[in-house]
Amino acid sequence: MDRGASLLADRGVIKIAGGEATTFLHRLVTNSMLGMRLGEGRYAALLTPQGKLLFDFFVVPLPEGIDAGYLLDCGKDQVPELLKKLNFHKLRAKIAIEDQSDQLAVAALWGDAEPRQFDGVGFADPRLPALGFRLIDAPAKLAAFAHDPLAAYEARRIALGVPKGGIDFPYGDTFVHDADLDWLNGVDFQKGCYPGQEVVARVHFRNSPRKRVLKVRFDGPPPAPGSEVMMGEIGIGRVGSIAGSEGLAMLRLDRLEDAKSAGTRLMAGEASLEVMPSH
Repeated sequence: MDRGASLLADRGVIKIAGGEATTFLHRLVTNSMLGMRLGEGRYAALLTPQGKLLFDFFVVPLPEGIDAGYLLDCGKDQVPELLKKLNFHKLRAKIAIEDQSDQLAVAALWGDAEPRQFDGVGFADPRLPALGFRLIDAPAKLAAFAHDPLAAYEARRIALGVPKGGIDFPYGDTFVHDADLDWLNGVDFQKGCYPGQEVVARVHFRNSPRKRVLKVRFDGPPPAPGSEVMMGEIGIGRVGSIAGSEGLAMLRLDRLEDAKSAGTRLMAGEASLEVMPSH
């Protein structure tokens, strides 16, 4: 049955409280923070001035509403550095920024699975409808119904072609389009300036991304994550997440087109590799 609920133990939670939280986040991240409704979440990233992706996360209003602030659902291993970066940009904004990863956890819920006794923060995953819902609440409350292993959620994410930072792309050396944020509702191309905005806009409006994380299928023993994808003797990218015979790989688009035109088989380790339709 196409249903499941997993506790996402690799996620942390940061609270940004205060009446100026909306303005603070809106001028800082790739997506718009304006007009968000209670129960809605948005996917966004924080970039370097050169347009490289430092952090990606989900932003969801606190139960009291946007005037009270937001929760950030982010990678747990990135929480310390993200806190530093947020506080660096805080300046005189009347907000409080706090790590709540000890008090709050994150779960994913998909298919027709339903939470029991849930009164925390929930929102539809804004990247793709098929990813279902994300829930934020006390760890014990989420563990009461999120019985599926993290690997079940990861397999679904991979099957849907959705990249994960730190595995499918490196933080600090990846452009927004490389990581498919434009495909996954992580960028508002109509909003004003934020760090790196000029680079993002230039690539978007020129339609000039050089690389993408794409869904792939292996014919043969699946390679180890990080294995180089080869077009003959030429490397064109690297394999990231893997689940069975499917995976994700960041590939050079120009060389991928060269391989298609020449009919050259792509290889990763001992397996041949087929690029599948994404999103």
